[in-house]
Amino acid sequence: MMKHLEKFRTYPEYDRLFQLVDQLDPAAPPRVELVHRSARPLREAGKKLGVFSGSFNPLTVAHIKMLEETQARFQLDESLMLLAKANVDKEVFGWPLAARLLTLKRYAESQLNQSHDMSIGASSHGRYIDKVAALRAVFPPETEFHFIVGYDTLIRIFDAKYYADFHADLRALFSACRFIVANRAEADIETIETFMAQPEVRLYAPYVSAIVLPDAYADISSTAVRQRLEQGKPIEHLVPPIIIEFLEIFACDMACTRG
Repeated sequence: MMKHLEKFRTYPEYDRLFQLVDQLDPAAPPRVELVHRSARPLREAGKKLGVFSGSFNPLTVAHIKMLEETQARFQLDESLMLLAKANVDKEVFGWPLAARLLTLKRYAESQLNQSHDMSIGASSHGRYIDKVAALRAVFPPETEFHFIVGYDTLIRIFDAKYYADFHADLRALFSACRFIVANRAEADIETIETFMAQPEVRLYAPYVSAIVLPDAYADISSTAVRQRLEQGKPIEHLVPPIIIEFLEIFACDMACTRG
């Protein structure tokens, strides 16, 4: 694995990104570092920031479509792809976080002044309330934070095991941000609405909106891309073109691991 990851170090910015991730401390106060900024960054108070926080292992065309749809429908003033060093319930596997940041940064640089123009950042913490605290230190006062999530993440947000006081903690969360949920192959809009209608959840329905992805995108996931790579199947239609060169490293890593 390490032999092939050396290829990432041929990119001049990789070592800097590696050091940045290393300095993010989940035990310290929440912190967000931006590694790339949109050509149209927020400058004024009270604007809308769309935050897509995920593992991006790897970035897919479905991720891009989710950002595109939410930016258009909710008139977001800036979009941010945010990679968390500490996830609440996911182990970090696959590419190192610095490698993922590199791929996101490269994609964003290719989209400057385009319809998919976005910012890229890294967060020390995984909980949404902690991300909001860190983002407030970076963006203008009274910025509205709109987190873009999938259905599986929506379910976790309302899982009582993550909270000391379920309703008090959720009230604090939803007073700080809103959520935009995208349908997936296993969860259509009706599924999302049914979930939000549950007695313990429906209080927070006004803070949760849904978007409908075209069927061609609802089935696409990072997991599916990794599986197709492992099986030697084509993935060019599932990821942005600029990501292909990095996925060749990913495929080489998996082949080395299997050997």
